[in-house]
This record gives sequence, structure tokens and C-alpha cells, in this order.
Amino acid sequence: MGDVQAKSTESKQPAQSHDLTRTEWMPPVPAAPDSTATPRRARSLRRVWTARLFAIAIDTVQIALLPLVLGGALSPVNDVLDVVTAVVLTVLVGWHWAFLPAFVAEVVPLVDLVPSWTLAVFIATRSRGEGPDLTRP
Repeated sequence: MGDVQAKSTESKQPAQSHDLTRTEWMPPVPAAPDSTATPRRARSLRRVWTARLFAIAIDTVQIALLPLVLGGALSPVNDVLDVVTAVVLTVLVGWHWAFLPAFVAEVVPLVDLVPSWTLAVFIATRSRGEGPDLTRP
């Protein structure tokens, strides 16, 4: 009788872990060609020129406000302007490594006299042979 009870309790035990369904990690699936994700090379010319003009305008404003920033009165405003500029440029043309040193240069006093946002945007949006073929007539 002891054997009968032992056998009946074994069948009532839960299934082993190999029987349970597990969710395993899967690598991310690349975006489909018809999705809304656009590659970095597919930036529109309008966005590139908007980013370039925005960077030139911001650098001009920061150099024009230099006498007020040196006194410390508008230094927090200048810092907020740099953060907003970094966000806007990243939205317009995407992230580029040149934006990081530009941001650091803008925070350092007197180094922000260099138009670093303008330089960073021109580096980020420069053409690498992706333009029209000028060798053909």
C-alpha cells in the first residue's frame, strides 16, 4: 500500500523546469525598409541648413552677450542656452560625436569665444561623397 501512495504523489508533482515555457532573450530586429526610422545619411537638406543657421545664430548671440556673461549676470542663461542648443541640434541632424566637445567648450569661460556649435554642426553635416556625381556631364 505504501508503494501505491508513493506513485500517486509522484504524478501530482509540478512539471520540471525544462517543461515550462521560458522567454529567452532575442536580439533586436532591424527596422523594416518601410518603417519611419530614417538612416543618418537620409537627412533632408532643409534640416541640415536649419541646423547650420541655428548654430551660427546661437554662436553670434553668445559672442554678442559676452560682456554680460563675463560679469556672471547671464552665465546661467548662457548655460541653459547651450543645453537647449545641444538638444535642438541633436533633434535636427541626429547625434554626432562633435557635439560633445562643443558642449564642453561652451561651458569653459573664454573658450566659448570660438564658434564651437557652428564648427560642430559643419563637422556633423559635412558631405562624405554622398552628393551628386559631378564627374559625369
